[in-house]
Amino acid sequence: MRGQEVSSMSNSNLSGGSTAEQHKSFFSFEKMADKTADGGAWTGCAVMFLQSLFPGVDLLALYKGEQGKFIIFKVIKLTLRDSAGGLGGYEILKVHDAEPFLGVEVKFVDVAACQQFLESYSSGAVLQSLNQHACRLLGLTQDFTVRTQLKAGHQNLDLCLDQLAVCLQHIHLSQPERLRDEEIDHLEQQLQSQALGPAPQPPTVTQEESPVPSNCFKFQNRVFEDRMLTAADVQSFSNGVGRQWKHVGRALGKSCRALKGPAIDNLAYEYEREGLYEQAYQLLSRFIQAEGRAAKLSRLVRALEDSKLTSLAENMLGMQPRE
Repeated sequence: MRGQEVSSMSNSNLSGGSTAEQHKSFFSFEKMADKTADGGAWTGCAVMFLQSLFPGVDLLALYKGEQGKFIIFKVIKLTLRDSAGGLGGYEILKVHDAEPFLGVEVKFVDVAACQQFLESYSSGAVLQSLNQHACRLLGLTQDFTVRTQLKAGHQNLDLCLDQLAVCLQHIHLSQPERLRDEEIDHLEQQLQSQALGPAPQPPTVTQEESPVPSNCFKFQNRVFEDRMLTAADVQSFSNGVGRQWKHVGRALGKSCRALKGPAIDNLAYEYEREGLYEQAYQLLSRFIQAEGRAAKLSRLVRALEDSKLTSLAENMLGMQPRE
């Protein structure tokens, strides 16, 4: 049974194959996108199976416990948010026992979100996100690894990840057979309640929010010292950003002339053979070279926020989970 592991992530290029195959995949994808544009609702269903390979950690057993259930659900939800480009375009229908796996049934209602998820899964970004969130929320070491398998109906999508249009077609043909499970409704409400937090106390006349010092910046209601980006920052960013480096680059390009226009695509082409790490490394290096002393940590964190990569920003800032 073919799957993926965090320790050996695939850097499959979804645009690979012959020119004829690329054109065929492109037009197949365009037909599916046109269907959505014409008013038809594009939907599809996929099931992601998860199994911990870390000694003493059983995801299935944790999910069956009341406390563990919410934590595992939150790990899954945050991973989907990172890999599908936000909170829209999909919904979790059910999390079920698929011994020895934990099965996560996802309904996609937007072909673009489904495509982004497939690209993230193929590149290893889904596994990386699973690892980061599980380590943070479960208090595990970085040695934590997960085995995954992705299916649409009876089709094992791990076997055709290099054919994006084929995977999308399998998912589209696998229509959901159930409404969202009541347990998932409850977990979603619990997650929403946690996100909102306790009701704020009404402010008094004498209470004033302390101004943020000029050499600091605010992120998630916490103040951090601003500073120039370091080599360690570049390495941490390059290790964690995956395929999303282009989105971050375009966010940085809003205030950096060196990253405007075709600069991002040129970087992608120039360092395509070296892979995602080198592309991300060169992006941030070019930003630092162009901006000099103005290449501050706050600008990178803001770009990560704009790209919906808050978990990577948290990791780079060394933020501890506040559960």
